[in-house]
Amino acid sequence: MTAIASTPEAGAIPTSAKGISKTSVAAAVAGNVLEFYDFTTYTFFAVMIGQHFFPSKDPFISLMLSVASFGVGFVTRPIGGVVIGAYADRAGRKPAMMLTVGLMAVGMLVVALTPSFATIGLAAPILVVLARLVQGFALGGEVGPATSFLIEAAPANERGLYASWQLASQGLSTLIAGAIGLGLSLTLSEQDMADWGWRIPFLLGILIIPVALIMRSKMPETLDLDAPTTHHSSGSVLSSLLFEHTRPFVLAFLLISSGTIATYIFNFMTTYAMTTLHMPTSVSIAATLVVGLSILVFSLIGGWLSDKIGRKPLLIWPKLLSILVAYPAFWLMNAYPNALVLLLVTAFVVSLGSLSAVLLVAIPESLPKSVRSAGLAVSYALGVTLFGGTAQPIVTWLIHATGDPMSPAWYLILAGVVGLGAILLMPETKDSVLKD
Repeated sequence: MTAIASTPEAGAIPTSAKGISKTSVAAAVAGNVLEFYDFTTYTFFAVMIGQHFFPSKDPFISLMLSVASFGVGFVTRPIGGVVIGAYADRAGRKPAMMLTVGLMAVGMLVVALTPSFATIGLAAPILVVLARLVQGFALGGEVGPATSFLIEAAPANERGLYASWQLASQGLSTLIAGAIGLGLSLTLSEQDMADWGWRIPFLLGILIIPVALIMRSKMPETLDLDAPTTHHSSGSVLSSLLFEHTRPFVLAFLLISSGTIATYIFNFMTTYAMTTLHMPTSVSIAATLVVGLSILVFSLIGGWLSDKIGRKPLLIWPKLLSILVAYPAFWLMNAYPNALVLLLVTAFVVSLGSLSAVLLVAIPESLPKSVRSAGLAVSYALGVTLFGGTAQPIVTWLIHATGDPMSPAWYLILAGVVGLGAILLMPETKDSVLKD
């Protein structure tokens, strides 16, 4: 891939050849952890949230309304990706990342403190849905600026490892949320957990926000704000992205759409284990903890390996294996519905998928700095909105409509085939020089 070597940023704090400090990496990661922590927490407390804010005589209807409200948070992701992603390409990565953390704080506060439907009636679900919309907007704008920051500040031979922290931080957020949820489920009774215990993880998340804001306020800026190529409006950023960089944008959308279906189906494992496999809450939440640990460890392994052998091998082979093991994995969980099988299968499949975290490296590497944040943010937000936000409602409906607990496997296989096709059309970007 031919590229133009980047020049030092006149309007930014320069970084050394060794990359940014560990504190700056931690600042980028901390905000991302916080934002995905909230989304993950909502996922595995979906049953209890449904009972509080979307009560129904039919438990299925209550659950569907709850996961649908989870999906509502994805509606504003593309808007956040467009607005905040373009803002980061125009005003800088740092102010964009400060904005996303602040917005997520507002959404978390509303979800944590809103009284139940029994207390305030229709206002309860309305407030929760509004909070989800704000959170979706913030999260849609987080991925582009944060990943661009890590890519631009990393040493050329370690971009894979640095940027893999983007997905690894999502795993860390899932691990933290899972650990807190597991601890609560083992400490509180089922009734206390359902009545008020599910609010505790949201309140703990709010306490982390000031730390994330302080850390991000001390980050350097990696966008050259004085460069002549810097856009002066969000419209010009998007116009350049859609009409001058169409191919990498479309491939990014297809690849992210494929990956996000797998991600959100396995984030759904807590609900699946409780409602389909009929396992205890503690075992179900332990599955989420395993998901988080697998993503954290294998995302970093994948990023590190991609710096050694290239991006495409880490995209092609894990995706192919994931397609092949999807059906056997769900068959095992249903044939032997016990904790050991659930946790082992979940760990294996999620680890395979996490090796492909390098997609969040390859996509921004294929775009110039002037549209890098928006390109990743918009393709990510669109893919996650259309296919991540609908994954859990679709799987819940498929299982209910067909009576087949294997339904998620077929959806995973279809998504994997689409993603594999996109990967084969992508260029290798390991040795490319980042374009201005």
